Amino acid sequence: MGDYPTSIGTSDEHSITLLGRDLPGELLGQVGFAELAFWLVAMRRPTPGELRMFEAVLVALADHGFTPTAIAARLTLLSAPESLQGALAAGILGGGSRFLGVTEDAGKFLAHAIARRDGDLPTADSGWDELAREVVGETKAAGRFVPGLGHPLHKSGDPRTPVIYRIAGEEGVIGPHLELFAAIGRVHPDILGRTLPLNGAGVCGAALADLGLPPELLRGFALLARTAGLLGHLAEEMRRPIGMQVYDAIDRSALYLPPD
Repeated sequence: MGDYPTSIGTSDEHSITLLGRDLPGELLGQVGFAELAFWLVAMRRPTPGELRMFEAVLVALADHGFTPTAIAARLTLLSAPESLQGALAAGILGGGSRFLGVTEDAGKFLAHAIARRDGDLPTADSGWDELAREVVGETKAAGRFVPGLGHPLHKSGDPRTPVIYRIAGEEGVIGPHLELFAAIGRVHPDILGRTLPLNGAGVCGAALADLGLPPELLRGFALLARTAGLLGHLAEEMRRPIGMQVYDAIDRSALYLPPD
């Protein structure tokens, strides 16, 4: 038999432990869900300021209207009402790069730009602006988009962005990722020739990266947040069904053609 050590959790006949703690005796009723989610990934408890920031991000990403992910969940529930897990999975799987992936994409983009920099990181806006011009210019030259810039609805500014920055400032958790993202917001119009808002999913990715969470897992946190929104949509669908009307509208709008 191999040895497979794990520090997350275990159970035996008489006990359940999580993170080395007695689950019913030390965690239940004493640790909130957001704190536990952070702890499980970072392997440390967040400070009060970090926890406030983390919870703000989860709330910011929980739902963003009647999106394709919510429609997918509702229509799956319509077709398989006995399979709630299928409806929830349909909505979660719909969280691709266009939606929830922006949080991960922005976090990775910023982390890569910071990691490859030689020498100390900037300590003033002018230094961050210089780095931002470099990375935005390189991204444009490569024919790629800067993740976290632009929003299909909030053309003049995502209302979540200033609140995330305000909370980060109040709690003293503004780090290099948020600094660089803010600098990108300041300099990109001169490079791209147009002004785009810093969207909420992108700033949440920067905030999560500044909390020390792995960029590769940031989409997971976005999915964790969006699960709450999907459950809300499914509960509303059960109370006040609209799935059939949505399906009928789509079916009536479809133009069916022969395969050839």
